[in-house]
Amino acid sequence: MRLLLSVCAAALLAAGAANAQTAPAAAASAPAASATDPFQWLEDVNGARSMEWVKAQNAKAKATLEGDARFEEFRKEGLAIFTAQDRIPYPSFRAGAVDNLWQDAERPHGVWRKASVESYRTAEPAWETVLDIDALAKAEGRDWFLKGSICLSPDETRCLLRLSDGGKDAVTLREFDTKTKTFVDGGFTLSEGKQYAEWIDADTLVVGRDWGAGSLSESGYPIVLKTLKRGQGVDQAKEIYRGEAKDVWVQPFALRDADGKLQALMIDHGLTFFEKEYLLVTDKGAVKLPFPKKASIQSLVNGQVVFTVEEDWNGFKAGDLLAYDLAALKRDPAKAKATLIYSPKPNQAVEGVASTRDRLVVTGLEDVTGFVDVYGYAKGKWTAKRLNMPANSSINIVDTSKSSNRLFLTTQGFLDPTTLVLADASTGSVEKVKALPARFDASKDTVEQFWATSNDGTKIPYFVVHRKDIKLDGSTPTLMYGYGGFQLSKPPVYLPEVGKLWLERGGAYVIANIRGGGEFGPAWHDAVLKANRQKAFDDFASVGQDLISRKITSARHLGIYGRSNGGVLTTVSMTQHPELFNAVVVESPLIDMMRYHKLSAGASWVGEYGNPDIPEEAAYIAKYSGYQNLRPGVTYPKAYITTNTKDDRVHPGHARKYAAKLEAMGVPYIYFEDDFGGHSYDADPTANAARWARHYVYLSQQLMD
Repeated sequence: MRLLLSVCAAALLAAGAANAQTAPAAAASAPAASATDPFQWLEDVNGARSMEWVKAQNAKAKATLEGDARFEEFRKEGLAIFTAQDRIPYPSFRAGAVDNLWQDAERPHGVWRKASVESYRTAEPAWETVLDIDALAKAEGRDWFLKGSICLSPDETRCLLRLSDGGKDAVTLREFDTKTKTFVDGGFTLSEGKQYAEWIDADTLVVGRDWGAGSLSESGYPIVLKTLKRGQGVDQAKEIYRGEAKDVWVQPFALRDADGKLQALMIDHGLTFFEKEYLLVTDKGAVKLPFPKKASIQSLVNGQVVFTVEEDWNGFKAGDLLAYDLAALKRDPAKAKATLIYSPKPNQAVEGVASTRDRLVVTGLEDVTGFVDVYGYAKGKWTAKRLNMPANSSINIVDTSKSSNRLFLTTQGFLDPTTLVLADASTGSVEKVKALPARFDASKDTVEQFWATSNDGTKIPYFVVHRKDIKLDGSTPTLMYGYGGFQLSKPPVYLPEVGKLWLERGGAYVIANIRGGGEFGPAWHDAVLKANRQKAFDDFASVGQDLISRKITSARHLGIYGRSNGGVLTTVSMTQHPELFNAVVVESPLIDMMRYHKLSAGASWVGEYGNPDIPEEAAYIAKYSGYQNLRPGVTYPKAYITTNTKDDRVHPGHARKYAAKLEAMGVPYIYFEDDFGGHSYDADPTANAARWARHYVYLSQQLMD
């Protein structure tokens, strides 16, 4: 089972091509109240005073939310969804077979299992257990969850398991033999931390981790790479590259050919969150390669290093998909020439890139709906063929096989359950393998796409899922979701919990494709960076206003939801437009934007928001930061603020302090803090069911009652 990260996870973990920021170790001394921030003491994550405050807040929240008669109904419905035995067992290719990590009510930590590809294609695959994570957790007295594995090609039988305690981003790495199904006696073991590792050969790793003083960036990511030989202690590892504390990260990655042979060891040196340098590791040291600073290497196929550019460069446009010949790069980087594979139109964007044995697979968006193209390479030319996939759907690459041209893809829509297909990139064949049964009655619903006009005249697309017989009188309870950051797109997806707990009860659901996302490529994202951040908030407000002007809903019945970067969006929306909304769900949020760079991995995001330590940048951040802009005497909607103590990606202090300030101002609110789950909330499905039940009890109270 490979470590498969979403676009969001990788962006925030800085793991290459999605969303996971890891945090540095907690401060040795507890934060105190400051002259400008009386609630700074709540940044002490596990401090006795902080946890007493959390305990008191949770008691009130449980009385309000879990004491509601709807809570248990919602929880049971959610649990049935998250633990259903007929869920799609998402696959990943390994060692000629298919792996899956399965979690349910009886196995909340999960079981890592495998099946042959042919067996997986059947209705009842013959699964073979590789490792029972629940049994491991019980035996070792740890709250283990498997966050993925790093397996040595080509055999892929020796793997470094990424074991997370309680769902945290920080992991312990342990070498595991999938043939014997045991941890390797005396094998590689690296204690818990935010760390990267890459196999060089069966006895050598390249590792980035906390080696001691000066080995982590200000963001808490590794900036020192060392080779570690089998049998060596970490103190014996040999340094091969070092970044600077002001950088964001330094991480290794291997480019291997279709046979699993190492062709190049590369270094991704993150200068800022969006700017990086790529280097080739040679016997004479690391050699800088001629990539623009805003570029992302995606894959190696047919000897071609495929990459995207997020800025105009050498005659190419931001958003283009390009390639370098690896042999030319290794021979003389200065003379290597990039070639164009695909240039998106203004209404298009590249979403995902992966390779099979000798094909390149590209998923994209066109007016926020998906397509997938397969590229072949021969005689210096790329040729494309579009796969026959359902229209008006979201398409995602699940995994690709490097030993064949097979790949798994999913298609889904708001009202169309997820379907898993097995495609052959060489023939273009597409076979439906698994399908999620309908989790809610969608027969009464429909989907529409509208366009709102933002303050600067930009047209902002948004989707509305609502009843076919909707009364356009402003009475429909409506939940609006937004993100607007880090170039992460939000296309149509099938959300069973939204359908069952909200749509079936007459609610409407909205996704606002505001600027900051990647729906229309890098330019859509770049438009709201730093000093222009207000445009994203204006976009979101314009969608809310458009919903009201169309009489789909009204301020009394309109609620908003955002998590992580979406916490910035929702708290700013609450402070700038309290008259527009009657419910605000703020989950795992960034809020205090004047101190975000000092909490967890916040320093890595200054490329997105700006640096509060720079006066001119602090000035524009201060204008919108939700924490600083709460004002006495203003009537705010009653917010539901929630996070969890084990979130080592976005600091729980953001949510805590916002709730504490609301309390001090006498503004009604609800605060709940879980004690595990991490930022991604992908740990225990039972806890996740309760989480969503609390969300929808609150939304029902505010928008339906």
